[in-house]
Amino acid sequence: MELSKVFPIYKVENNLILSRQGDITAGFKIQLPEIYSLSKIGFEKVHSAWVKVVGLLPEQTILHKQDWFVNNFYRGDFGRDGQSFHAVSSERFFSGRPHLEHTCHLFVTKRPSGIPLGTSAVSNLLRKSLLSPVTVQTKEREGFLHVMGQLKQILLDIGLGVQAMSGVEIAGTSHRKGVLESYLSLGDSLLLEDVQFKPEFRIGSKYVQLYGIGDVDQLPGTVNPIVRYEPYSSEKEDFPIGFPAPISGLLSCNHLYNQFVFVEDSRKKLKTLESKRRRLESLSTYSRENAISRDATESFLNEALSHGKKAVKAHFNVMVWTDNRAELGHLGNLAASAFAKMNLVPKLETMGAPQLFWAGLPGNQASFPVNESFDTFLGQAVSFFNLETNYRTSTSPIGIRLGERITGYPIHVDISDEPISNGLITNRNKFVLGPSGSGKSFFTNHMMRTYYEQGAHVVLVDVGHSYKGLCNLVNGYYFTYEESAPISFNPFFISDRRRPDTEKKESLKTLLYALWKKEDETYKRSEYVALSNALSGYFEWLESDQTVFPCFDSFYEFLDRDFREVLEKDRIKDSDFDVDNFMYVLRPYYKGGEFDYLLNARKNLDLLEQRFIVFELDTIKDHPILFPVVTLMIMEIFISKMRKLKGIRKIILIEEAWKAIAKEGMAEYIRYLFKTVRKFFGEAIVVTQEVEDIVSSPIIKQAIINNADVKILLDQSKYQNKFDEVQSLLGLTEQEKSIVLSMNKAREPGRNYKEVYLSPYKKVYRVEVSLEEYLTYTTEEMEKIRVEEYARKYGGYKEGIQMLANEIRTNQKG
Repeated sequence: MELSKVFPIYKVENNLILSRQGDITAGFKIQLPEIYSLSKIGFEKVHSAWVKVVGLLPEQTILHKQDWFVNNFYRGDFGRDGQSFHAVSSERFFSGRPHLEHTCHLFVTKRPSGIPLGTSAVSNLLRKSLLSPVTVQTKEREGFLHVMGQLKQILLDIGLGVQAMSGVEIAGTSHRKGVLESYLSLGDSLLLEDVQFKPEFRIGSKYVQLYGIGDVDQLPGTVNPIVRYEPYSSEKEDFPIGFPAPISGLLSCNHLYNQFVFVEDSRKKLKTLESKRRRLESLSTYSRENAISRDATESFLNEALSHGKKAVKAHFNVMVWTDNRAELGHLGNLAASAFAKMNLVPKLETMGAPQLFWAGLPGNQASFPVNESFDTFLGQAVSFFNLETNYRTSTSPIGIRLGERITGYPIHVDISDEPISNGLITNRNKFVLGPSGSGKSFFTNHMMRTYYEQGAHVVLVDVGHSYKGLCNLVNGYYFTYEESAPISFNPFFISDRRRPDTEKKESLKTLLYALWKKEDETYKRSEYVALSNALSGYFEWLESDQTVFPCFDSFYEFLDRDFREVLEKDRIKDSDFDVDNFMYVLRPYYKGGEFDYLLNARKNLDLLEQRFIVFELDTIKDHPILFPVVTLMIMEIFISKMRKLKGIRKIILIEEAWKAIAKEGMAEYIRYLFKTVRKFFGEAIVVTQEVEDIVSSPIIKQAIINNADVKILLDQSKYQNKFDEVQSLLGLTEQEKSIVLSMNKAREPGRNYKEVYLSPYKKVYRVEVSLEEYLTYTTEEMEKIRVEEYARKYGGYKEGIQMLANEIRTNQKG
């Protein structure tokens, strides 16, 4: 039979679908909340909104929600200019990663008054010729559009995305399929394809199976819009998910989930049911089945009348398809398993498949066979609605690549700028908590590498050599203390040999005071003036004699020679400024002294313009001289970047070193940093691994947590029994608690990844990277040694990592 002979759509006019029998249909594209993101209260709000939507629809209206889940895969983007070594390896790693692409359409059909729904036997698919089109009255159309406006506003009010379909989106063009053609071909191909139902259901090259839920006998005893998701739940915590999730986002094959609700004259419906009850009453003595049906009908009527519940008809079906006929058995098993998780008994439609498929055509909902629907209440019907969609990717230029939880499909996540613009946070500061082995340093490596490639200046303070590989790869500055190469700086070096600004002079004075005075020792006003004059004179001397190299040694020599003369000329007393004492205390930092290397560096000098700097403090964190000086240098370097680099993102990440810094009286600096950095387009990040650190440290509790709007948590299973305290300190809700404790449960077999929780979005993501990225970030000692060996062998970190990765992949294939 030719489609044109039975096609029920008359035309698309003013973005409405008009059928030949006078039905009006409006179409909408709906953007649902992301899967695993809704709390129990969130589910209840969304469910309630859909109940309101159906409740406002007038009699003779059909609501048809259509959720498409189509197999797709990630296509690597290798054409962008300036892609880094890691970016290319990531594209290659994820290329071909499968996922289900979800789109949600909503169609609302108003039928002409007085025309009842048909049955399977009188479907318009079975007619041999077209009906003459029925004219739609202007008043009827205006009333329908008014209701559609209300429907849209209800959904918008709870945060759903709602967009009315245009005529082009419905009917398509010569170069683009509309929803009508897409439905008839189950895809976006522009080729016209045959639809056949015998000897088997096929659309073009696709083999289709349709599973229907159209009878109360197929339903479970109770229905709730929210159910416990066992893979992510624990004994103490229920992880909520939508009731139809198994046949929606968690059914891993091409499928289409149709949800129909039919709104009729409620009083007429109840009157019909009352007549049915009396008829069953009279027949109950002849059959136990009649008696059971009578009791069920009576119970339904009592519920409707006593609680004022709205009675509707409903039908739900799932169509699955594949291009490979041999896969039909597997698809059947997947579908059966999914329905079983909902305690539903699906019916594989064979005889009724044509009519059900035909009724799913947008604009043709009124041809639905009423014998394939069942009576229920509005709330229960809406419980079958799919309320969730896939993770969405950000369009922001800033962010990191993570994976969604189901397949690890790569998505872009902005945890700095977009949450601020959306009002989710007020500052970009971050607090990272994860026990040893949770992947904490791995995640922070990934985050810092990404921000660096996006143009940020990164300063890292570490105590475990976690960032050495990344620093070497990006040719950053790596400051660490070794006997053969002790840590060294040069605070007196200014790249263009200009005189220092006020801020630079103040930081130098702070450093000199720290070297000279004890922590509890105050300084005099006269000493402050003397040091100011000494620094001014020193930089004037540098300006006049370009052969002098700026460093502590030359500053010390200037003091001992030129500045002594100034003091004698001005008759400055030792009680005002004891230059001999000053020179004596600072003598160890001058050439030949014990710490002559510390402030006289001649390389790695351009710290303001260097975009990646790591301070490794592991070997000096307990040193009474070196550690305070180094922390002062770190403070001076980052504050200089913070104030001078306008319009450039600045990030300071302090690993476990924050504990040592706090011991040395740097608590005020951390407080200042977390409160101030946001004003200078900066981010302060603190990383810790022990819950006790949070509890015992007033710095963490007051300064950091209160001023870090982004909480990043790695696997917390070690803290499960004492997580209530962490929850209270971090201000996590019950929903967030259940999400956090679900991390790394039911991980996908065969994939190497850890999961991470990001508080702005209240979601868990995968941290999964390419082999090249893994070798760069790894903190395993033997792997780090091997990377170093290959870097030396092949002349660089990039080359060494690439060769090692290729060798590992070759061995795995072998």
